[in-house]
Amino acid sequence: MNSLSQYPKEIKVFLLASLINAIGSALMWPLVTMFVFDQLGRSMSDAGLVILVQSIGGIAGQLLGGALYHRVGVKKLIIGALALNAAGLLLLPALSHAWTVFIVMMGLIGLFNALSMPAIQAFIGFRFAKQRGELFNIVYIANNIGVAVGTALSGFLADVSYSLSFVLNGVTSGVFALFFLFYLQRVGTGGGDRSAELMKKKRDSDGATLWRLVTDVRLYLFMALGGMLINLGNSIWNTGVSPFIIEHGMSKQMFGYLWTLNGILIFVAQPVTNLIKRVAASSVKAQLTASAVLYMSGYVVILIMHSFPGMVLGMILTTLGEMLIAPAIPAFLTENSGKNAPFYLGLTGGIGSAGRVIGPYMMGGLYDGGGLTPVAWLAVITAAVSVGSFLIHSLVNKENRKLLSAAQPGSISAS
Repeated sequence: MNSLSQYPKEIKVFLLASLINAIGSALMWPLVTMFVFDQLGRSMSDAGLVILVQSIGGIAGQLLGGALYHRVGVKKLIIGALALNAAGLLLLPALSHAWTVFIVMMGLIGLFNALSMPAIQAFIGFRFAKQRGELFNIVYIANNIGVAVGTALSGFLADVSYSLSFVLNGVTSGVFALFFLFYLQRVGTGGGDRSAELMKKKRDSDGATLWRLVTDVRLYLFMALGGMLINLGNSIWNTGVSPFIIEHGMSKQMFGYLWTLNGILIFVAQPVTNLIKRVAASSVKAQLTASAVLYMSGYVVILIMHSFPGMVLGMILTTLGEMLIAPAIPAFLTENSGKNAPFYLGLTGGIGSAGRVIGPYMMGGLYDGGGLTPVAWLAVITAAVSVGSFLIHSLVNKENRKLLSAAQPGSISAS
């Protein structure tokens, strides 16, 4: 990964804004369960329902965001989604005491928060086409630094006021919207808005365009299914490792240490993943497969070693897998699907996120019935199947191609 000093000022400013927004987002999300249980006096089942509704909203947001990119334009989509998210967060403290309204608001916040994700990823891929691979990785690192800082601050803010966390999250989302308002006017949209009118004309003359995109399964389906299985298996941490630590009398802080390790590795282990890329995974498609192998290896360690050292080693292996897959998926789609990248980013993200919804329920039942062992077996199996899914994806995408004779994604719009 190149030094940040080698990148233009416009990239550095974007990364700084992303970091600040990630810090703001992380102020709230770790406290949702605590807020429902402690502040609202509801049960843990009710807290789980809120997380479920929020997750479903996030899936819908990614699907809708990808579909709307060329219909409304990158500027309106990103700025509008961030502004709506900010408004929802700022209103949340006043509406949180009405339980039904609170659930609806959390679903909408999940929707609005995810609505801008495909658009921002596509903007990076279009606007900085020559550096997209490295930039996706740097943005991923910056976001995780923001999550680490925000999560650390959230505990202190919760002692003062839960509502303060929501408000500050809303403020950072609003500031991010204002940032994009001026930033896109200055640097352009990377061709996203320019192609909107062409896409509209294409749809008007050919109503089957959306259907053709969805049925072109070799571009996205096996990759999306692999991502979904990875997310499902990764539920082992909250629905397997976490209760195991509590049941065996370990300090609850030890679970926090695992995620601290995750955050540190994402920042300091870049040379390791760069070595993996050079030696065994030079292409983006190979990085996906290598990622799944690392995830599977981490889960095998947890299956064999029911101890905290085993969990530490498992976290190291799965974090390396995470570091490979997180930037690889948007890099592949923006490189191979042309101006249809926003649609596929949203579709792939939505399918992948379904694993986070399914995983806790499947693993929760397995843990209640047999403890950590069946949960670890499920994680190993899902990771193994994801290896196969990514191999199929690599096999059917041997040649890079541009869908529907799309223009090169690196074209820059001055508007």
